[in-house]
Amino acid sequence: MVTIRDVAGESGFSVTTVSMVLNEGPGSGRISPRTRTHIRKVARRLGYRPNLFARSLRSQRSHTIGVVVFDITDPYCTQILRGIENHLRPSGYFPIATDLQNDGSQFQRCVDMLLGRRVEGFIAIANFVYLDTGLLAEFAERDIPAVVIGRELQRGPVSSIVVDNEVGTRQAIQHLYELGHSRIAFIKGPKILVDSLQRWRGIESFAHDVGLKIDPNLVLEINGRNSTYAEGCELTEELLRRRPDFTALVAFDDLTAFAAVRALTKAGRRVPKDCSVVGFDDIPGSEFYNPPLTTVQQQLEMQGALGAEIVKELIRASVEKRPAQAKYRKVSPKLIVRESTCPATHS
Repeated sequence: MVTIRDVAGESGFSVTTVSMVLNEGPGSGRISPRTRTHIRKVARRLGYRPNLFARSLRSQRSHTIGVVVFDITDPYCTQILRGIENHLRPSGYFPIATDLQNDGSQFQRCVDMLLGRRVEGFIAIANFVYLDTGLLAEFAERDIPAVVIGRELQRGPVSSIVVDNEVGTRQAIQHLYELGHSRIAFIKGPKILVDSLQRWRGIESFAHDVGLKIDPNLVLEINGRNSTYAEGCELTEELLRRRPDFTALVAFDDLTAFAAVRALTKAGRRVPKDCSVVGFDDIPGSEFYNPPLTTVQQQLEMQGALGAEIVKELIRASVEKRPAQAKYRKVSPKLIVRESTCPATHS
């Protein structure tokens, strides 16, 4: 392994000077740009890599951020994780991601593991299955900044980032209303999810504002703990049995919307000519579905980047011994109009 001493011997400068340049120490600014450039060129030529472990021992800092995801295969998690990594990489922080695989009993074990590795910050991608904010108390007790993405908090030591669900569903139903749809079917999310209530509130709010009647016979709810393709098909088939003349359908999420398109097509209903469909999330594949799905984009990568930025700011304040408060952010969603919606042919 190439060491700082090797770089010093090859460059002709002292170990102290080379160390300050390569470690970007406080005195590196007093070293001439020409010297800094020369030392870095020599280091690259020799293949020098900093010993991060040794650096951490000296500085008592790990430059790592712990990230807990409920299911690494879920597109919701992967997009947020990408936003976190893209934001952290240029700043020298390294995320340590751990996957619960939708097993809430693993949460405390993952927290203990991350604390044992001396992470400087913590980000949890929320899921109703495991996330009790009381479990994050240990981070607050140790003055380790923590951020939850996907669950709204309004007080306490843990920061939070959420999408504005109400605004999102208002955008979805307004889009259909402006296309002339009035007989609209709805598949609501599971009661256990806070998002379900918020998204339904946005729909009811818009309907009330414009005087749009919501037919109770055209409102069904996902019964499980989360959406599934199979249940989305079943619920759409039930809506068709109840009142087949609806001209549009708003699904709780994209997976349910995909299932609705499948069930409608199977029943001989063309999407969007006979029935427009709108989803929520804009997961990967939405734009390539048949037809490409009109949906509400949660800006998931932006949420991940914002979570990483908040953690970095709070860590910086801690290192500089400055007071800092938890931050609570709400991200505005964006309606993405594609080919699964069109003007109503009749009303």
